Amino acid sequence: MSHVGVGPRALMRSVAFLTAGALAVPALAGCTSEDSSGKPLAEQDVAAAARARISDGGTLRWAVDSVPETLNAFQSDADATTTRVAQAVLPAMYRTDETGRAVRDADYLESAEVVDTEPKQVVVYKLNQQAVWSDGREIGAADFAAQWRALSGKDSAYWTARNAGYDRIEKIERGANDLEVKVTFSRPYADWKALFTPLYPKDVMGTPDAFNDGARRALKVTAGPFAVKKVDTKDDRVVLTGNPRWWGEPAKLDRIELRAVPRDERVSELVAGKLDLAEIDPETADEVTLAAAPPGPATGAPVMGPEGTPAAGSGGAPAQAPQGRSAAQALRSWAVANGSDEEAAEEEVLAREKRRKAEAKAQRRQKALSGFEVRKSLEPAYTQLALNGADGPLADERVRRAVARALDRGKLAEAVLGPLGLPAEPVGSHLALAGQPAYADGSGALGEQNAKEARALLADAGWVPGGPVKKAEKGEKAAGAEKDEDDKDEKKSEGGDEGTYIVGEDDKNDGGAEDGKDGADQESGEKHSSGKNTAQGGAPGAYAPKGTAAPAGSAAAPLAKDGKALTLRFVLPSGPGSETLRTVADRITGMLKKIGITTDITKVPDESYFKDHIASGEYDLALYSWPASAFPATDARPIYAKPVPAADGSLNVAQNYTRVGTDQVDQLFDRAMATLDQKESRDLLRKADSRIWAAAGSVPLYQRPQLMVARKSLANAGAFGFETPVYEDMGFLKKGAQGSRPSASPSS
Repeated sequence: MSHVGVGPRALMRSVAFLTAGALAVPALAGCTSEDSSGKPLAEQDVAAAARARISDGGTLRWAVDSVPETLNAFQSDADATTTRVAQAVLPAMYRTDETGRAVRDADYLESAEVVDTEPKQVVVYKLNQQAVWSDGREIGAADFAAQWRALSGKDSAYWTARNAGYDRIEKIERGANDLEVKVTFSRPYADWKALFTPLYPKDVMGTPDAFNDGARRALKVTAGPFAVKKVDTKDDRVVLTGNPRWWGEPAKLDRIELRAVPRDERVSELVAGKLDLAEIDPETADEVTLAAAPPGPATGAPVMGPEGTPAAGSGGAPAQAPQGRSAAQALRSWAVANGSDEEAAEEEVLAREKRRKAEAKAQRRQKALSGFEVRKSLEPAYTQLALNGADGPLADERVRRAVARALDRGKLAEAVLGPLGLPAEPVGSHLALAGQPAYADGSGALGEQNAKEARALLADAGWVPGGPVKKAEKGEKAAGAEKDEDDKDEKKSEGGDEGTYIVGEDDKNDGGAEDGKDGADQESGEKHSSGKNTAQGGAPGAYAPKGTAAPAGSAAAPLAKDGKALTLRFVLPSGPGSETLRTVADRITGMLKKIGITTDITKVPDESYFKDHIASGEYDLALYSWPASAFPATDARPIYAKPVPAADGSLNVAQNYTRVGTDQVDQLFDRAMATLDQKESRDLLRKADSRIWAAAGSVPLYQRPQLMVARKSLANAGAFGFETPVYEDMGFLKKGAQGSRPSASPSS
């Protein structure tokens, strides 16, 4: 269960997509003009192979999460499979390379450049002269203009999920010839390369009816190496076949089948020979790796003979039954002869038969999986801890900052990525990942993990240990988010029930950083200390003499304020595949307990997790992910924009599900979006990220692992990392050929 808030970049804005007292942060981390983006933490792992080593033909059966409700990537119910189809069958002016940067797709675009900035920004696209739609018509200005009109937001008859960038276009014209498209902007737009990817034909974008309904289950006109043959809802698959009018390198595969297979059923489908490629969870990756490993000598059980009886010399029955008798009869006779009664002998026979069948099944499973391998990298997405700042204790910035500073993000990253052999570096930016141009570690604006400072922030906010806690009156809200009545039957516990984390057990000196100096609060210009001895709290007689060290790794006394305990509701998905999130939540619970914050873990069904809890604000703490984008000024703004009141009195949060935002962050995004100087835009984004860190509405934890199981003979497919897949190069190796894989992931 991925629990990414939205899908890849084409879907970034498709989900509801949407004080003047801004934080003073004069010394901002990550705001220099130096390129501190570094390299991606991990290489892609796709078993790369030259096209000459790949056979012509074949069908790739690729597991996906769902058959898409629509093939129109600009509609609100588009999903990750919609994007997968669009990448294979539609034009893209720009694609993403292995470092997460936007690069020109030469199959469609010979060049694109800004030719004027005054009085208006003008971009001229020169298209590949061979680029045609599958009906033979040239790709041209009419298609660009139709897409602009549909997505500009000016015609409400088009049911669009997003219009960012298109709303800045003033006009689109034919250039010097049919291969040129001239786009004039009404306002400067730095992320102009984000537009027209994917590009739909004017047949889809030309009218509201065609846009709203025409491309939901079919795409009659395409322009990629593949075309959509059918969307088969009965068999839960999308079938792609080669496009005979494709002008680029011909597709090696005859056919790609995107099959909707639940994650917990994918290994069984692999064993049954019904899949060639599937994304899997860490638990499944371990299973595949173990099952595909060479068998070792058996231990703890007798060696079995050919008939299922213990082999001679193993301390069991004779290796073979006498001629004319079955193994079961021989074993029964042997058991009776050695002192067992007939009933016990029968039970022994049944138990041995059950073990024999299980071993035979395991051997068949191992043999089937031996033809597969796990390909792993880091996904272009990160998991964060979201802190709902709408109301309750987390509405106080000091409490949010205390929660954030209690977290040892390095340990959380190690817990998830270390066992997989992937680089376990905490993510340092809300807006980009290591290797991308906008990346810089801005976490210094918040400060390093420091439990002592976290407790001081809580004390400054009025939360003190040992205070009286009154029983809540009927109908009165608890300190955390209000709970639904429907949640009464949910499984709740203080600290979770997974049993994967015991406070103080994974590092006896976990609190060692508490005494370290931290200047982040001074850097930000904020005062969080009342000048009192807040570290000692306010309950007389509740503490040892000042200076007495607490036991290493011990929990702090629970905190209270105004008669209410500081308990935060931690909402998690309950379905299969969410084990990693639950493990991370347990560790976070232990870290918060050390500063006196208790958590109430509530597990909810996967289908309601995002809609009924995250989007609706029914949580205090939650874990979910955001994808990285090559265009963070455009794509990340709705995630961190300050919520504004709507006309009906409700709060319009767009995609800012933490409800935490500032005017300064909005202004920095707007300036970054409007400047055409890439260096200046990058610096503005880094400043915005530092202020997002300081506001502590969300805490990036780790880049998500990307684990794919692939047939060993499949080349140029697997864990793609940042890079857009090259569908025409995917295929099965010729006999004797081998694909190359990274020997080790880079650590920097």
